[in-house]
Amino acid sequence: MKISYKQLLILPLITIFALALSPQANAQTNGGDFGLGVILGEPTGISAKLYTGNGRALDFGAAWSFGNNASMHLHADYLIHRFDLISVDSGQLPLYYGIGARVRMADNAQAGVRIPIGLSYYFPNDPLEIFFEIVPILDLAPKTSFSGNGGFGIRYYFGKAR
Repeated sequence: MKISYKQLLILPLITIFALALSPQANAQTNGGDFGLGVILGEPTGISAKLYTGNGRALDFGAAWSFGNNASMHLHADYLIHRFDLISVDSGQLPLYYGIGARVRMADNAQAGVRIPIGLSYYFPNDPLEIFFEIVPILDLAPKTSFSGNGGFGIRYYFGKAR
């Protein structure tokens, strides 16, 4: 069975729509609720995060893979941040985890479920976040397979100061 790109986009669009209905509240950053930056690793690209309140956030990525099968990668995740687990003298160091969807567009396109796990560091006086994550992936279409992503990155937060 051949899967079209339109069919592969249905899963992340449903995820984004459902998560967008979550309540809005203040972010845990020194900047605004929206951060934009880059992620380096597999894949490498643009990363965005939107806080929705109570340590919850939506994470989006548009990236490309330079491996054996060059491809475009899109993902959307719902993340839960635990700011209370690790205390630091300055800034904040939450552990985060969540669930999301990804689409990999290539000759052998795939769609699946992501389970991101990572650490972020929020600088005390600057609207910056650095992060590291590992992401197990269960691809569901066109066939079931297991893979993973990982990387580190930085985001700048826009908006009113907290």
